[in-house]
Amino acid sequence: MKETSSSESVSTKLQGIAKLASEAPDMVFTTLAHHIDHEFLREAFRRTRKGGAPGVDGQTAKEYALELDDNLSRLLDRFKSGTYKAPPVRRVRIPKGHGRGTRPIGIPTFEDKVLQRAVVMLLSAVYEQDFRNCSYGFRPGRSAHNALWTLRERLMATGGAWVLEVDIQTFFDDLDPRHLRCFLDQRVRDGVLRRVIDKWLKAGVVEAGAWLRPDTGTPQGGVVSPVLSNVYLHHVVDHWFEETVKLHLEGRAFLVRYADDLVLGFTSERDARRVWAVLPKRFGKFGLKLHPEKTRLVPFQSPARAPRNQPLGVTPGAFDFLGFTHYWARSRKGYWVIKQKTAKNRFTRALGRVKKWCRTHRHQPVATQHRMLARKLKGHYQYYGVTGNWRALHRFRREVARVWKTWLDRRSQRARMPWAKYKRLLQRYALPPAVVIHSSYVTQRNRDLRSRMR
Repeated sequence: MKETSSSESVSTKLQGIAKLASEAPDMVFTTLAHHIDHEFLREAFRRTRKGGAPGVDGQTAKEYALELDDNLSRLLDRFKSGTYKAPPVRRVRIPKGHGRGTRPIGIPTFEDKVLQRAVVMLLSAVYEQDFRNCSYGFRPGRSAHNALWTLRERLMATGGAWVLEVDIQTFFDDLDPRHLRCFLDQRVRDGVLRRVIDKWLKAGVVEAGAWLRPDTGTPQGGVVSPVLSNVYLHHVVDHWFEETVKLHLEGRAFLVRYADDLVLGFTSERDARRVWAVLPKRFGKFGLKLHPEKTRLVPFQSPARAPRNQPLGVTPGAFDFLGFTHYWARSRKGYWVIKQKTAKNRFTRALGRVKKWCRTHRHQPVATQHRMLARKLKGHYQYYGVTGNWRALHRFRREVARVWKTWLDRRSQRARMPWAKYKRLLQRYALPPAVVIHSSYVTQRNRDLRSRMR
């Protein structure tokens, strides 16, 4: 996004709010909405993604931009006067894979996205000063890979730990607006902002032509949902764990959370089991449920520290987090290290999407198919291309090539393409080779350099 003088002015406002929130951690903000003016909404429009699907009104970003200033002026008037009506979100469902049902995604109208973005800008300026370092999801300057590297470093530093995998069932559907309002009361009580947030929580969804109004939840896909969910879990988990749980533990412990995905590590098995026992009560207090089978305790100590009397053939545990399986393995120099590879279910799900695309588009020109498959592979490498995962990346590329041939063979009733001919085709339309994008060695060198410069 290209910066403008308007962007600089809005950034100055947000920096002022952030500075005040940082200097006064107990301060309750009662006047924030006055910062949202025409210039602020224009910046919110600039930051709003333009390529998303339209909401219930069918209006696209391009259409909204044709009369941008008039549209923003009318939006500002309705927001300030309290007459803004939050439209329901359009709900679509995407398959989870492995026959595990579907995941509902809410699509707001584009105008709703713009206003939600403006509110998120204000809320983030305040709450980024409160959120804990253990939280990584949907926060500026933080990513899933930051969470993965932090988790790996924490485990390596302690020689492993007892890892508690926590799976929250249908978090976005079960988020209780009553508790959310109480949490917001502790920091933001601006009446204009709170009214519009309540309208979004009550707007409901439109699915298959029917309007539904659930009593709980915030739609996945809404611009404001990530920051609201972070506020919710900040109070339910992060703050509670850091300020209460750690005070009663015997050993060291840490938490890494990305949105509603989280793991806890403990150097003491007794600590881990005590927290595991109390977690269902803690989450249940706020209307949330833990999956009884997916929430589990994994012994994840380094084999180098295994007791001498441990039976032969016993291997250290493994666990999944953010699409990767984490496990102990020997490095090239023979040391025990933690490696990360594409989780089996994520590998199968990604390959299933490629199969579906090849089947649907098998009659398109080969050059067109090649361009799209190359993009899909590069996107896969962009996320899963971490140090130690090259084999899984290479295998994924090989499977994509096999799937492509399968559906090229079904373009007609003729005999199947011989492998020799297909290999010649792959020479002309080469698929991108497996590549590591996120190197832990580069990351470590950068950290070492920063520490020396301090």
